[in-house]
Amino acid sequence: MKDMNDIHGNLIGGEWLPGEDVRPNVNPSDTRDIVGHYASAGLTAVDEAVEAARSAFPAWSAAGPQVRHDLLDAVGTELLARKDEIGRLLAREEGKTLPEAIGETVRAGQVFKFFAGEALRLTGDSQQSVRPGIDVTVTREPVGVVALITPWNFPIAIPAWKIAPALAYGNCVVLKPAELTPGCAHVIAQLLHKHGCPAGVFNLVMGPGKVVGDALVSHLGIDAVSFTGSAATGERIAATCGKLRRKVQLEMGGKNPMVVMDDADLQTAVQACLNGAFFSTGQRCTASSRLIVQKGIHDAFVDVLGREMQALRVGDALQADSQIGPVVDQHQLESNLFYIELARSEAAEVIGGQRLERDKPGFYQAPALFLGTTNSARISREEIFGPCASVIRVEDFDEALTVANDTAFGLSAGICTTSLRHGTEFRRRVEAGMVMVNLPTAGVDYHVPFGGRKASSFGPREQGRYAAEFYTVMKTAYQSA
Repeated sequence: MKDMNDIHGNLIGGEWLPGEDVRPNVNPSDTRDIVGHYASAGLTAVDEAVEAARSAFPAWSAAGPQVRHDLLDAVGTELLARKDEIGRLLAREEGKTLPEAIGETVRAGQVFKFFAGEALRLTGDSQQSVRPGIDVTVTREPVGVVALITPWNFPIAIPAWKIAPALAYGNCVVLKPAELTPGCAHVIAQLLHKHGCPAGVFNLVMGPGKVVGDALVSHLGIDAVSFTGSAATGERIAATCGKLRRKVQLEMGGKNPMVVMDDADLQTAVQACLNGAFFSTGQRCTASSRLIVQKGIHDAFVDVLGREMQALRVGDALQADSQIGPVVDQHQLESNLFYIELARSEAAEVIGGQRLERDKPGFYQAPALFLGTTNSARISREEIFGPCASVIRVEDFDEALTVANDTAFGLSAGICTTSLRHGTEFRRRVEAGMVMVNLPTAGVDYHVPFGGRKASSFGPREQGRYAAEFYTVMKTAYQSA
């Protein structure tokens, strides 16, 4: 058993507490490197965290917006000031290259500072009643105690864009980060604690989803659940929240199309697809996993993209020359390799995709391109969540749009074209929550809504001022003059 001083504990009711078990946080670039040891909570800890949040809610929800602004602004400022240090931690625990990890840390700081401002901008309405002598006001109030369940692929940005609005609008929080990447969430907990977050307002419970996550979702003391993760888990959460009649917000993945038209600028299209499909090791729900290419540009596009993809340097996330880091863990690597073999069995030509050996033991894989495939193949239907993309040849714009929409998902979609008509019509008709024209499907701003349609998302949008739709409830009050 590790000495308690070496274990990163759970934060419950303002105190750092041990868990029922301890989990090592392993660096996927070098499995000999243990980032840290993190306490794993059990059912008792979940009960204690929810009770602490419920006890803290009356005072926090009644606190003025300046208090909430100051806390969030202080956390955001420190995240930005320590971006290199925290980015290095992120790169070690998740495998994202250091520039991407630092960029994600900056995004988290920006999110906290944005919602610090939003805490001061929450507005309502005053309206005249249709009945004389009666005033009507419409205001927003906090939901209550919110359970936040976050994934491993953006271990600081996604916790930030859930925690910050929850606190800005006066809610209390119980956060369960991904078991694979607890380190960055623990840093946010440390900063909130350091900058005076009242005991119980924010609680951190780490551990496996099947224990901690399930307990939170079904806990009667929880008023709302925000989850980002797999579609299967999201469906279970939606069913539970429906039975309990509580608010739920789900972000669950995608099989995002990037259409490349004959009239596209070839280099613009290649760079958008290279970034969207393979950067961040393809471990983004917004990744371009279906490249839908018109026949006239198909061969030239495949030739250039294939060469540039194979030239990408896969290596240790902390190495300066690495462009793609490792896959997050052995399980994800095995899943990726399964889909690569499945592509061959479905008669696709596979470029790349092999497991790679480096001078350190890690989960390295070459990016993979699947050629000669169709939209009905499993590799084009199921989310792989790795550096793999299918290329699907189409005749014209209408077929491209039909193929783009022929999916269970609807998160992000893109088109590369120099035609204003094609760009405009695609934006209007594609069935996705976010649309990119001549840009990668991955990469969004922090002040605008994030979310999709169909099996990708359920409930109100995340980020920007639109986050108020989930983290607040409306109250309409009538008063006789």
